[in-house]
Amino acid sequence: MVFDLPGLQSKTESLTARSIEPGFWEGEDAREVSRELAVTQSRLDKWREVAGEFEELGVLGEMLAEADDQELADEFYSRAHALGRRIEADKIFVLLDEEHDISPAIVTAHAGAGGLDSQDWCEMLYRMYLRWAEARDFDVRILDELRDQEAGIKSVTFEVKGDFAYGYLKGEQGVHRLVRISPFDSAKRRHTSFASIEVLPVLPDSVEVEIRPEDLKMDTFRSSGAGGQHVNMTDSAVRITHIPSGIIVSCQVERSQHMNRATAMQVLRSKLFDRALRERRERLETLQGEKRVIAWGSQIRSYTLQPFQLIKDHRSGCEAGNVNAVLDGDLDALIMAYLRFAKTGQTCGSSGAEYIEEG
Repeated sequence: MVFDLPGLQSKTESLTARSIEPGFWEGEDAREVSRELAVTQSRLDKWREVAGEFEELGVLGEMLAEADDQELADEFYSRAHALGRRIEADKIFVLLDEEHDISPAIVTAHAGAGGLDSQDWCEMLYRMYLRWAEARDFDVRILDELRDQEAGIKSVTFEVKGDFAYGYLKGEQGVHRLVRISPFDSAKRRHTSFASIEVLPVLPDSVEVEIRPEDLKMDTFRSSGAGGQHVNMTDSAVRITHIPSGIIVSCQVERSQHMNRATAMQVLRSKLFDRALRERRERLETLQGEKRVIAWGSQIRSYTLQPFQLIKDHRSGCEAGNVNAVLDGDLDALIMAYLRFAKTGQTCGSSGAEYIEEG
C-alpha cells in the first residue's frame, strides 16, 4: 500500500465515505476507522507533497540547463537536499506498512533460567523499553507484574500506546542475552543471563477472534501491586486460562475485577491471534520446504558489558558500542536496522554500516 498511490487514494476515499455515513459515530469501529483514515490521509498528503516538489525541481532543472543562473542553482540544490532529507525521514512508512503496525503494543518480559541475575536482567529490559517509550511520548500502562522479594522481576506485562508502537517494537520479540560481572556474585565472576520478550498488537474490535466461554477458566486473587487500599484488600486480580491452548493471562492493576477481566481478555485475544498467525506461517513454510528459526525462543540480541562493551543484533548484524545509552532507551538505531533487515534482507554488514555508535 505504501507505493500504491491509486490504492491509497481509493482507500482514503472509502474510509472518508464511511466516516460521513449516518450513525457512524455510534458504531463500535468508529475510532478505528477514524484513526486509519488519519493515517492514510497523512500518507497520501506526504506523497502528494513529495511528488509536487519533485515536479517543481524538474522544472528548475530544465531552467538551469538553459541559463547559467547562480541564484537559481543555489535554490535547486538547496531544495533537492531538503527533499532528500525528507524522503529519508519518510522511509519509516515503507518499513511500517503491515496491517497492525500502527496499533498499540502489549509487551511481556520473562526472566529466564539464572535466578537473580536473570530477574535483574528482566527488570533492566523493562526499564529500557520504558525509557524508549518516554522519549517518544508514548503512554505505558502496566497490566501485570510479578516481582521477586529479593531482587528483580520474574515477569511483567505492559501496554505501549502511541502511533506505530507495535510496528517499532515487534522486532524486539525473542531472547535477549546479557553477559556481565554479576552484582549478586561475591566472587565477582562473569555470568550469562537470559530474558525473553513477547510483543503483540492490541487488536481493534473489528478483528474477530473466536473465544468460547466454556474454554475459559477464571481465577481471582488478591492484587500484590499498587492501586490503593481497596485493590489490595479484595480479590480483584484476575487470571484467565484458555484451556485448549494452555495460554494463561492475568491482570491486577485495575480497580475492579470487571476491569481486570476486560484487560486480561484483551491480552488473550492478542495472544490467540498471534498464535493463529504463527501456526499458519509455519504450515506454509512446511509446505514450501523451508526451515527457519522461530523468533520466539531464539537469541536475537546480545548485550556484553564485560570484558568489553558491545551490543550485537544477530539478525541485522548491527552493533552498538554505547551500551549505557541503549540500556537507557536509545534503541532507535537498532530498531530501524532490524526493520530494514526484515523488509529487504539487507544486513548492516552488507550495506557497509557494520557499527552503530549511539549517544
